[in-house]
Amino acid sequence: MTCRELAQHIEQLQPEATTQDVARLCLLLANGEDDLTALADRQTLRAAWKDVGLRLQLATDQHAAMTGELEELAQSDPQSFTKDQIWVLIRAIKVQSQILQMYVGQPLLDV
Repeated sequence: MTCRELAQHIEQLQPEATTQDVARLCLLLANGEDDLTALADRQTLRAAWKDVGLRLQLATDQHAAMTGELEELAQSDPQSFTKDQIWVLIRAIKVQSQILQMYVGQPLLDV
């Protein structure tokens, strides 16, 4: 299946989607599936689409939570960071890595 064919299938499932949303879904679906020909089946595509949507929502929620913690952390003195504050930074790196991994389709960092 080509990207164009996948985009057409996505547009049929979600006609109100913007061009950017369709492109994003094509990328995420293509990176999440080993066999793109399986996505020609409407039910398989719908299941993969829901899975990608849930993973993206989870990563987005984690990112939003980490952003709040990082903003709070930015107000403190880095020379007096506690162990908990260091762990906030490590979790932020991991969350960012997970989001990047979804878009590039390969593991980047295992923290």
